[in-house]
Amino acid sequence: FKPVFLGTVHPRSELAQHRRVVNSQKCVRAGGKHNDLEDVGRDTYHHTFFEMLGNWSFGDYFKEEACSMAWELLTEVYKIPRDRLYVTYFGGDSSLGLSADEECRDVWLRLGVPASHVLPFPLKDNFWEMGDTGPCGPCTEIHYDHVGGGRNAAALVNQGSPDVVEIWNLVFMQYSREVEGNLLPLPQHHVDTGMGLERLVTVLQNKRSNYDTDLFTPILDAIHKGCGGPRYQGLVGDADVGRVNMAYRVVADHVRTLCVCITDGIYPGLSGAELVLRRILRRAVRFCSEVLHAPPGLLASLVPTVVEVLGDAYPELTKNTDQIMDIINENEAAFLSSLERGRRIIEQTVQQMEPSTNFPAEVAWSLYGNLGFPLDLIDLMLEEKGISLDSAAFNKLALEDAKRKAGGPQAGQLEDTNTRLDVHSLAQLRSNNVPATDDSLKYAYTLGQHGQYEFSPCQATILMLYRDQSLQKEVGAGQRCGVILNRTNFYAEQGGQASDRGYMIRLGQQDILFPVESVRLCGGYVIHEVTAVETLRAGDQVQLFVDEAQRLACMTNHTATHLLNFALRHVLGDNTEQRGSHVTAEQLRFDFDTKGPVTVEQLQQVEQVVQDVIKRNEVVHMAEVPLTLARRVQGLRAVDEGYPDPVRIVSLGVPVESVLTRDSEAAMQTSVELCCGTHLLQTGAVEDLAIVSERQLVKGISRVIAVTGGQAKKAREAGECLAMEVDSVSLRMKQRSTSIPEMQKLSKEVGQLTKVVASTAMPQWQRKELQTILKALQRAANTAIKKLEMQQAEEKAQSLLAKHCNQPVIIDTVPADSLSILMKVVNQLCDKSPGTSVLLLSPQVSGEVLCACQVSKNCLPMFSAADWAVAVCTQMEGKAGGSPVVAKGSGNAKGMQGALTTALEFAQSKL
Repeated sequence: FKPVFLGTVHPRSELAQHRRVVNSQKCVRAGGKHNDLEDVGRDTYHHTFFEMLGNWSFGDYFKEEACSMAWELLTEVYKIPRDRLYVTYFGGDSSLGLSADEECRDVWLRLGVPASHVLPFPLKDNFWEMGDTGPCGPCTEIHYDHVGGGRNAAALVNQGSPDVVEIWNLVFMQYSREVEGNLLPLPQHHVDTGMGLERLVTVLQNKRSNYDTDLFTPILDAIHKGCGGPRYQGLVGDADVGRVNMAYRVVADHVRTLCVCITDGIYPGLSGAELVLRRILRRAVRFCSEVLHAPPGLLASLVPTVVEVLGDAYPELTKNTDQIMDIINENEAAFLSSLERGRRIIEQTVQQMEPSTNFPAEVAWSLYGNLGFPLDLIDLMLEEKGISLDSAAFNKLALEDAKRKAGGPQAGQLEDTNTRLDVHSLAQLRSNNVPATDDSLKYAYTLGQHGQYEFSPCQATILMLYRDQSLQKEVGAGQRCGVILNRTNFYAEQGGQASDRGYMIRLGQQDILFPVESVRLCGGYVIHEVTAVETLRAGDQVQLFVDEAQRLACMTNHTATHLLNFALRHVLGDNTEQRGSHVTAEQLRFDFDTKGPVTVEQLQQVEQVVQDVIKRNEVVHMAEVPLTLARRVQGLRAVDEGYPDPVRIVSLGVPVESVLTRDSEAAMQTSVELCCGTHLLQTGAVEDLAIVSERQLVKGISRVIAVTGGQAKKAREAGECLAMEVDSVSLRMKQRSTSIPEMQKLSKEVGQLTKVVASTAMPQWQRKELQTILKALQRAANTAIKKLEMQQAEEKAQSLLAKHCNQPVIIDTVPADSLSILMKVVNQLCDKSPGTSVLLLSPQVSGEVLCACQVSKNCLPMFSAADWAVAVCTQMEGKAGGSPVVAKGSGNAKGMQGALTTALEFAQSKL
């Protein structure tokens, strides 16, 4: 309902007609402003997932009615004893200039609530805000005393007591928090109330804890069965020895959250809601393994029990049981292996640390950021080793990361302040009777005789200008502003399609162009972001010109998106649900549910289905129909309340009337979607579609990017060129050259081709095919090089052995193409003559000298290969390193003769 509060809801939508609403919604609270994650499990009444019962008023009833309805429901319908209920109200805040909400207090007193049960509280407790900005207001909360018995529990309200718990919050939306932090009265007053089902059930079932109700007991029993430890006893704090009861609560709560989120298409991932869910899953896994000592798989085994408890209310859970279990198991396995890796990294880092120093912050940050290794676990492991983390450096890294993340979206928000009407300006427009923009002309285009699109011109009047969050009648030259017109042919960004661009001219001033950079729809008004080249005024008459090439490219890509959606369902199955899409002039992006990565064959089939519809040059039928009729269409995805009524249906090849007839299955055989976007009139103009990228965003959701027309042709040509290059390398590999440099050159070519194939826009099925071939070629090249090096080393070793027959030390120079070949020659010599120590030098064309040596085991520990190589390479102004047995290095050719002498002298001194 946020668009209703902000006034941005489309005036023709079903949502805009509501005045009073009651609902129940799934809520997850585990990150951001209302963060309860670390509280969950410590007490008996916090949850990450809970069901919120709400009643709402949009500019209809207010405090009097909201309080009296709540009181009647609790005391007369649910028969909750009045003496156990306490109500709080906002006590005012002098720093914000807000007085106490005495109006609310007086309503409660009139309803018969004793004055000793009506309590004022400050901003922190009784002023509700949905975020840093936006609608907000004072609230009144109803708290329940679980103990009762005639006592006065007023002193325990809002004190974190498990016995006196808030059950219902009534929020009176009467202000808007602005970016600067100040509060402005909202043009309309709203009511938003929320009562947690879990806490209400606890009261109605006469329990002291949410976890003792039938929402949780079956899950707690299943945990006990799965881990075989002591039963759940409801203990908290110090009484809960070993945190076993806390673990029960954490796991029961978190598994409910996982089930609900995964069913709704949110999977554990790396950012936003997905990251929060990953933390919830990992917290549950740790409590399972570390506290309950349960075997892996316990968490997923609880899913059927959760489905049993919640499945009647949320039937979608029943459909997805197996998928939920798979995702939980996979993520648990990945986390347990990350923990193992993290433990090894900590061990290695500690071994390499100087004594009495702090554990390096960079390593801890990498463990936390890349492996998702929990911070408290890092602290715990270091504590066991008597080491502490460099917390200051760690916090600095965390701060830098937060700043970097905050920099992204915020920077973009400033740019669209001229096209996002604020709630006060929207109310002002409506009170001044400024009509909503007629944008029907965005659909006014036809096909000319020669197949070219002709777009209707549009003349309009400027009704109002918008700049710096205020409505203005005039904007000076050189300033950017939002322009509100009585009518427009520009398409505003919505439904995943980018907005039109273009320009407007003032009538009679043909040579002065006002560029239109973006267009946005807000509460029925279309706002054009314009740079005022000269002063613009309300009342000016303007002519609008859409950038036709950009619009046509968007139309092509939007129609192609519908084709792609249809083809994906056709190839992957009807349960392939769209998750999101974005259409620009350059490309189209489409996200959808998937059981696993899409195969090469499936990608080819999808492209083929699309091309078949393009070749048939199907007519694209579009019509506006009443929402009630649209809901009849079989196979249409859920209709959102935010859609303006009537809705627009886009059907490929089948007239909309046929799709709407009762029991028509036409919508199952072609693409039929609700869509406000602009489309081609016939599919032939798409020409071609190539999927140039396909990847899994998170487990279960794939994203494809596709291009059309000339772009698709270019992608196919690029794919063909690369396929020919790969064929050419393949052929040359088959000829099996016996020259190491030639094979190395081929190997390098394969490596470069692999990079080019990964980054070039080309059909994804072909990219996958070429990547498979290149992988095999790279392996073959590496194997061939190794084989040739071994052969060469063998030959060189044989001739050296013949030359230095049975000497205890062999020191010599030998031609070798690389250090690895030289090392292999040394190894072969020592294998063939176990008592011999060998040092070989190999001068290169570049003037560098390579050095490799190996010391016979009989000569250890007196004689060390590393020391030998260092002594020799230092003589050649170079470097070396290795172990007591083998070592290698390099130096300069100028010092080679001296180096050979040094090598001999060093060996003689040690033997």
